[in-house]
Amino acid sequence: MKVKRIMANTATSDLDKADRFYGDILGLERLMDHGWFHTYGSHETMMVQVSFGSEGGSGTPVPDLSIEVDDLEGALSRFNDAGVPIEYGPVSEPWGVRRFYVRDPFGKLLNILQHE
Repeated sequence: MKVKRIMANTATSDLDKADRFYGDILGLERLMDHGWFHTYGSHETMMVQVSFGSEGGSGTPVPDLSIEVDDLEGALSRFNDAGVPIEYGPVSEPWGVRRFYVRDPFGKLLNILQHE
């Protein structure tokens, strides 16, 4: 057996919040729309990874999702422009990533990162 895809699902009664956050700010495409269930993603080739930890590094909580971007400063600017509070960082970590934490509209803690 080969794992082909891993999808994170979040319950919400306000799909517009998902569209604004994951579509408008993060720039993901709406790949599926059943009316009651929206899926956002990218057609980029991505690695499949699932992580487990007792902390998120540097004494931070374990994030619910980690999202690697190709332009961290650009991502930071988009979150700042949208008024999304930055909960941690931006900071260059000793293990070779630059990152910051935000919460999505559903309370999920996101680790936005770029490898240095």
